Amino acid sequence: MSISPFDLKDRKALVTGGGQGIGLAFARGLAEAGADVMLVARQSVHLEAAREALSDTGAGVDIFSADVTRESDCEALANYCREQFGELDILVNNAGTNWRGMPQDYTLEQWKALIDVNLTSVFLVSRCMFPMLSIKGGKIINVGSMTSIFGTTHTAPYGAAKGGVVQLTRALASARYDIQVNAILPGWIDTDLTARGREASPELHDKVLARTPAGRWGQPQDLVGAGVFLASAASNFVTGIAMPVDGGYSAEG
Repeated sequence: MSISPFDLKDRKALVTGGGQGIGLAFARGLAEAGADVMLVARQSVHLEAAREALSDTGAGVDIFSADVTRESDCEALANYCREQFGELDILVNNAGTNWRGMPQDYTLEQWKALIDVNLTSVFLVSRCMFPMLSIKGGKIINVGSMTSIFGTTHTAPYGAAKGGVVQLTRALASARYDIQVNAILPGWIDTDLTARGREASPELHDKVLARTPAGRWGQPQDLVGAGVFLASAASNFVTGIAMPVDGGYSAEG
């Protein structure tokens, strides 16, 4: 019996920011495709709820509380992952956050915080996990944003960080290892984070619908197909790409 190139049976996956929203959707998709998953987030209450939410997948689900902007936390995570998994097949760098504001209104501390969460964490976790991924080849999926490829008025630090995610993805992909490194660029996805944006700017909802050819906001599960593809053998000759998953929002330039 032939095995589907999308089958992730016996694969080990780690998802940062995996306690809720997009990260939890990625984790569910990987688990349903057969992978065992480790969820990483700062708040243990979210991790416990996420583990319970994935109990119906039949996959092994582990959790680890860490601040992935801290080098010591990332090293502890790598040690724990090595103890539990021995090796790693799939890394999803999903941890991120954003605050809306005009460029002149951001403090230096806010700038640094957004760069650390959205970009530095990708470097730190990838660096710590690289030895495990390189044992037999692996997959790194970095979660950027549509703001990786065009600017928006109220998200200067976030856009700068997510643009950096794409360039870091290309740099890692060019290394001579059997590790495919790619980025997914979500568009307007309906999450707690974007809900706060709509509360701050009530006109945002209609503006998004007006520009999105798909005619709706995305849901976290809309990203799962791209995630499973980039995590599986189906993408073994795909590396260094940045794939928009935005309902066509970025197609209008």
